[in-house]
Amino acid sequence: MKVQTQTATEIAKKQPRMSLSEKIKTESAQVGVVGLGYVGLPLAVALAKAQFSVKGIDLDLERIKQLASKKSYIGDVSDKELAEAFKRDRFKACSDFSIVDALDVVIICVPTPITESKTPDLSFVRNATKQIGKYLHKGQLVVLESTTYPGTTEEVVLPLLEASNLKVGRDFFLAYSPERVDPGNKEFQIENTPKIVGGVTEECGKIARLLYESIANEVIQVSSPKVAETTKLFENVFRNVNIALVNELSILCRRMGISVWEVIDAASSKPFGFTRFNPGPGVGGHCIPVDPYYLASKAKEYDFHTRFIELSGEVNENMPYHVVELVGDALNSKGKALRGSKILILGVTYKKDIDDVRESPAFRIIKSLQDKGASVYYNDPFVSCLKVNGKELQSCPFNASSLELWDCAVIVSDHSTYDYAQIVASSELVVDTRNATKDIEDDQGKIFRF
Repeated sequence: MKVQTQTATEIAKKQPRMSLSEKIKTESAQVGVVGLGYVGLPLAVALAKAQFSVKGIDLDLERIKQLASKKSYIGDVSDKELAEAFKRDRFKACSDFSIVDALDVVIICVPTPITESKTPDLSFVRNATKQIGKYLHKGQLVVLESTTYPGTTEEVVLPLLEASNLKVGRDFFLAYSPERVDPGNKEFQIENTPKIVGGVTEECGKIARLLYESIANEVIQVSSPKVAETTKLFENVFRNVNIALVNELSILCRRMGISVWEVIDAASSKPFGFTRFNPGPGVGGHCIPVDPYYLASKAKEYDFHTRFIELSGEVNENMPYHVVELVGDALNSKGKALRGSKILILGVTYKKDIDDVRESPAFRIIKSLQDKGASVYYNDPFVSCLKVNGKELQSCPFNASSLELWDCAVIVSDHSTYDYAQIVASSELVVDTRNATKDIEDDQGKIFRF
């Protein structure tokens, strides 16, 4: 009698299929991250660290090439962490969306910029969702992490996915979980920052919460994607409004001849009812300069004008021009005009000790100074070149003797690597937008602070 043998594939087909929840619990789920930027790459590495098999998808072929050589282009992900993620095939990166067909989970982390007219640009989200929709299958979880206006998940993403004839909550799961990445923050990262999730259905939310519980210490499930989307915007609008308040106060304090920094220090002594925010040359990064306009745009659909929120955006957007005025005042104190002066910008990133120049106020400061006839140079240990006004600028080195070549040094990003005592001692004039020189005595009237 002939004995028939079964192949492994045939045996597997006869065995009960593992549910998505079981796959997540056993770290056997195949996870994809679309968009390997400041949000997506750290997330992919965190998921690989949690023992998931992770596939990164990005259309930037230079990024894919760099990742293949195990070189990180994100400050929050070291080469060592990236190499660890590649071990045992836990992480791979490509530009081919067809791998979505083999994935159990797909997380969208693509950019959501604003247009020149300050309206939301969801083209990256739409394009990524359409590509995912081509390979969407039953039992799959899709999560949107990109910052966006309330309703995007259900009004934009969901219809594109259901065009596949699959039904959310029955055939696949969909949720929104806002990214809360703070580039350069060494204290709070993915693991110890509470994660918010909101599912289109209750089951969608539960599945998404289960996934994020594998990489975050705390996961908070809210009632809907719209609540989660609004939570993200509120967090950043809160910061934007308070930064605008203290920025406006800094201008008033200067006119009154008092130090805004002394006022803030004194107010910070109150143990309740006060949260410290510092003034600066303007806001930057992907979220804070953008989010108010996402919320304002959505509010118009409800015939509601977010006057307070939009005003905060205007105040912060005008701060770079206040910096330029301060540079003009500093030069005028020495009998010099802004036109024809040589200005050195110190730091062009939107915050200290990172390499991120997205929406940095340095762009507007440099452009405005150039438009007024100044010769502008910059130095930044984290940024080797910068394109402003269509022209590429190179970071120029400086030392004690070369600082004398410029008429004024402007501290825009207060990087820890700078020797501020030397900068003040060797410069003709210093405009300090970050209070980096607070401990340096100035008996020659060199320093102009907010």
